[in-house]
Amino acid sequence: MSVTSIDKDFDTLTLTLIADFDATVEQVWDLWADPRKLEKWWGPPGYPATFSKHELTPGGDVAYFMTSPEGEKHHGFWKVTSVDAPSSLEFNDGFADENGNPDDGKPIGTVIVTFFEHEGGTRMEMRSMNDTKEEMQELLDMGAEEGMRMAMGQMDALLAA
Repeated sequence: MSVTSIDKDFDTLTLTLIADFDATVEQVWDLWADPRKLEKWWGPPGYPATFSKHELTPGGDVAYFMTSPEGEKHHGFWKVTSVDAPSSLEFNDGFADENGNPDDGKPIGTVIVTFFEHEGGTRMEMRSMNDTKEEMQELLDMGAEEGMRMAMGQMDALLAA
């Protein structure tokens, strides 16, 4: 599995995932930039993602849902704030209703993903930042750490194909 570490820091309200891949920066970036490839790894195994909107430009909107094994749809959104292909991506990430509107009852986090050459391959750092300790703990209680680890773990197979 490519995930080398996940660090929870309640002082800075961040969850940081580091993953190393035996692939170029451009190949790893493409797993984010191509919505059909993103669908193959964005949810944990058993919760495939479907992206209905994918505007990977500053100010762009991304809308998706993950389908549970029981057929329930869990909607989410990104509001893209910065893109520097193939080096970095920043977006606000949150839960949404079936119409793609943010779910006011759930936390919205800021996610910064960076990609850079590392030991002959690519290192990806994904930092998720929350506004409060309570929001961060709520996401962790919902399985965010393990979900991230399992979702990112699916990227290796796509890069090897």
